[in-house]
Amino acid sequence: MVIAVYPGSFDPATYGHLDVIRRASVSFDKVVVGVLYNSTKSPLFSVEERVNILEKATKDIPNVVVKPFNGLSVNFARENNAQVIIRGLRAVTDFEYELQMAQTNRVLAPDIDTVFLTTSLEYAYLSSTIMKEVALFGGDLSKFAPPEITDAVKAKLYEEK
Repeated sequence: MVIAVYPGSFDPATYGHLDVIRRASVSFDKVVVGVLYNSTKSPLFSVEERVNILEKATKDIPNVVVKPFNGLSVNFARENNAQVIIRGLRAVTDFEYELQMAQTNRVLAPDIDTVFLTTSLEYAYLSSTIMKEVALFGGDLSKFAPPEITDAVKAKLYEEK
């Protein structure tokens, strides 16, 4: 069984993230989506909320599991018996950073490969940051994520005002 992990902050998840998850689920026997607790960021949602939202958004993909994690992606991969780390690329600007991380991970864990999936062209512009900014100013989020995510974003922003 080939297991892949797809680590990220997913704050919030977008159609771009879901595109990568769906495509990875076709290529690997099991995909573990790792929701990172990142102490360097101020997230909109708690880790638990992000896990819950992603579980709802991926409920129709039977070989996808969503779990929280803290620390290095290679350690998370090992804890889940994964042979592969999935990383999504939106544009060439992502590549330099992601390549550096993949090479670092390769030094830390030579037995774990990184596989890059380019986001479908229709989502190449999309990021969690853009989605939050549009939401903050009352814009239409329907092109950015499914209702289970956009409704949670609106509820969270309304709750904080």
